[in-house]
Amino acid sequence: MKACLLQAEGDPDRDAPLGPEAADLTRDLGLDTLFDAMAQGDGFLRDVARRVVLTSLTDPAAIVYRQRILRDWLRHPDLLRQMFGLVVETIAAEHRVWPTFLRSPDSVLRRAVQMMDIFTGQLRALRKIGDEHAAQVESPGLVRFFDMLRTELDDAYFHVMDEHLRRLKFKNGVLVSCGLGQGCKGRDFVLRRPNPRPGWRARLTTGGPPAYTYRLPDRDEEGSRALAELRDRGLGLAADALAQSADHILSFFTTLSLELGFYVCCLNLHQKLTAQGAPSCLPVPLPTGRPALNCRGLYDICLSLRREGRVVGNDVDADGTPLIVVTGANEGGKSTFLRSVGLAQLMMQAGMFVAADSLTADVRTGLFTHYRREEDADMRSGKLDEELARLSDVVGWLTPGAMVLFNESFAATNEREGSEIGRQIIRALVESDVKVLLVTHLFDLARSLHERPPAQGTVFLRARRRADGKRTFRLQPGAPLPTSFGDDLYRDVFGEPARPSRPPDEVTAAPRRDPGDR
Repeated sequence: MKACLLQAEGDPDRDAPLGPEAADLTRDLGLDTLFDAMAQGDGFLRDVARRVVLTSLTDPAAIVYRQRILRDWLRHPDLLRQMFGLVVETIAAEHRVWPTFLRSPDSVLRRAVQMMDIFTGQLRALRKIGDEHAAQVESPGLVRFFDMLRTELDDAYFHVMDEHLRRLKFKNGVLVSCGLGQGCKGRDFVLRRPNPRPGWRARLTTGGPPAYTYRLPDRDEEGSRALAELRDRGLGLAADALAQSADHILSFFTTLSLELGFYVCCLNLHQKLTAQGAPSCLPVPLPTGRPALNCRGLYDICLSLRREGRVVGNDVDADGTPLIVVTGANEGGKSTFLRSVGLAQLMMQAGMFVAADSLTADVRTGLFTHYRREEDADMRSGKLDEELARLSDVVGWLTPGAMVLFNESFAATNEREGSEIGRQIIRALVESDVKVLLVTHLFDLARSLHERPPAQGTVFLRARRRADGKRTFRLQPGAPLPTSFGDDLYRDVFGEPARPSRPPDEVTAAPRRDPGDR
């Protein structure tokens, strides 16, 4: 049996390693806040959320398949929690079955019978839930799941299982047949159906056991050992078969706990956002090929989870462009916008809802970040060397159709060198079919990209200020403007604009002085 609640075919790989970008994504996008909100203190759910979110889907059809199941669960949250509770209870009950350290067929069989007794009752309860609620769901995934429960776990299945378990407890003893081989050793052992135990009337009227019955003396240890060996030879195949069946059903429940656990994480997150009055929507995923990003009210979900009140969202129309450049004042919402795009991309490709009023975006083959790092006292090389080394690793992992978020990269050296490095890298990435989002304070870099864009339709956004100079934390389309930390600090302290900086091409060079002049 396969639940197929995370993907249309097969079970998810529970042991698949995360990509090399997972650590940087977690750090740069603040994913720990997201995972904590999804798990609500449950370590298992947190691990599930982390694994599924960081293992992106790359097929829009697979994303939509998962979204439809999520929509059903959001409409029936109590049903989801009831099923997840049943699955968790089943796994916990199996863990309470005393493990066997003896690998004899008899001990293996006894433990397998105990496990199957538990599983039979829990499968019946799962089938009952399906019968009661199958008509309420609409998604193809859940419709198929409940149909599987109805057909695979029908009444005939449970009747056969109950009958086999009753016989495998061997209340009337074990009946084994075999033949004699070379040296009078047993061969061709076959476990037979036990003879029915005679009633009291038959036991009173019969004269006693048949003539071929042999009873071991009470103190015949060697005989007891030989008889136990014969019993184990007869039980071996049945014990192995029943143990494999129990493992198969346990694997089903374990996989189902992972699949349902992910949707419980989504439900926890959705309820938290709803309680805050924060909007969310199921995005529209488009195939990889033509870059697309169209959003309304897109906001940083992790920032919303850490603070009270609504977080400012942004509206962006960036369809058809592989490059978005964001410039503007310090603390104007540039890095927040970059995180909101990265989080929305990850959540969309996990089949989740996103933090926006609406979102349409193309699916990317991978998501990577390159953020500025704080100075490290133990850093063995210069800051620029460290930036370039990290960037070299990112480039080594990239494939066509990937997406890279740059946050104030190339700023570890002077503006001229940093801008030149940035220009060459960004143009190379865009030409290699990699989508780039760049937040930068390097005016020379932004201006050159604006004058000679590496791709048609490149979108430029800048932090917006109100007429009184205060921040709105919204971005608006517009060419890059000269800005600096000094200008922003002056504006914040004195509440008025500093003397406007002139672009480099408007600066008049001072006349050269003769070396002899004093």
